[in-house]
Amino acid sequence: MEYWLQQFIELLPDGTTYLLVLFLVAFAESLPMIGLLVPGSTLVVFAGFLVLHGKCSFILLVAVTTSGALLGDLFSFWMGFYYGSKLLKLRNFQKHHNLVNRAEYFFVDHGGKSIFFARFLGPIRGITPFIAGISGMLGRPFCGYALVSAILWGICYPGLGYLGGSSWQHAQSLSAKFGLVVLTLLIATILHYWIRRTFKKKPCTS
Repeated sequence: MEYWLQQFIELLPDGTTYLLVLFLVAFAESLPMIGLLVPGSTLVVFAGFLVLHGKCSFILLVAVTTSGALLGDLFSFWMGFYYGSKLLKLRNFQKHHNLVNRAEYFFVDHGGKSIFFARFLGPIRGITPFIAGISGMLGRPFCGYALVSAILWGICYPGLGYLGGSSWQHAQSLSAKFGLVVLTLLIATILHYWIRRTFKKKPCTS
């Protein structure tokens, strides 16, 4: 093990405190505006990498990060549903007006699918559930999309770090490739939606 890594591991808390920190990282990344300041995905990938060096177990890591991500989405949705109009008037939201608009357009265009994809798109990860709450999305379908995306995120990102083996650079490379896969799927979904909408608008001729 590299010396810097050994020193870093020794600085980290142990047991329940370590798990609580990871839970809060996953939770905070799902919150509007706050999520912009928390590099949650990178930290969770690194936590998966540390599993190979004896820090926590992989199953516990997945359980904690999945729970944090899901509860963060639910809390963001709740905030939007009950307090969205008031919170949008705050200066912090006004500063990120363009980001809020982008998340709103993304949600309007893609509905429930936006909840799933936003989980893997850093800038709008926390704001999209909030927008869903403001828009009055029904709780049951929201919970379904949020649950599936949180489970996949909670498995994939620690898994990328774990599969990176003993090389943090390899783990980072896998994370970047996974991001490209998600982006490709998103583009394919948008194209499919655009083509279907275009053909629906075409008048039938006989």
